[in-house]
Amino acid sequence: MTSRTRPAARPHGVRRRPFDEIVTEFGPVVLRVCRAALGSGWNDGAADDAWSETFLAALKAYPELPADVDMQAWLVRVAHRKAIDQHRARARRPVPTDELPDRPPDPAPDHRDLWREVATLPKKQRFAVAYHYLAGLRYAQVAELLGNTEAAARRAGADGVAALRRRLVMTEER
Repeated sequence: MTSRTRPAARPHGVRRRPFDEIVTEFGPVVLRVCRAALGSGWNDGAADDAWSETFLAALKAYPELPADVDMQAWLVRVAHRKAIDQHRARARRPVPTDELPDRPPDPAPDHRDLWREVATLPKKQRFAVAYHYLAGLRYAQVAELLGNTEAAARRAGADGVAALRRRLVMTEER
């Protein structure tokens, strides 16, 4: 016997949305979460890889999901795990020393300072900001993803935003 249980059968006649609609609706949110979770890794394609891996995993699991699943919260959880996988992969990847890699153009140059500052936040603050402000999850969902209380998730989000405001104001004043 396994610890996994099969979801309840879908009522007869209830149709699922086409998966491409799910990607279109939630793709931008998932990409923002991947970029925030991976910090500076988005310049080397890690965020794009995490985004792709998120939707590949989602596509495989989609037919078995319960009909009442909160799709956005579920996708953010998958993206969180794929971002962790990217961090682990980056740690194992050799660093080339003879030549610099070609880098694609920055897709959002006007937000470069913001992404750089988000990347420097402590882990809990970075994830709280990403999940609540970028993905739009409720703090109860953020707390579940981070493994802490709702109050701690609120505090981490507030501290993260306050730190970003201080840093970005200081940057503009220079």
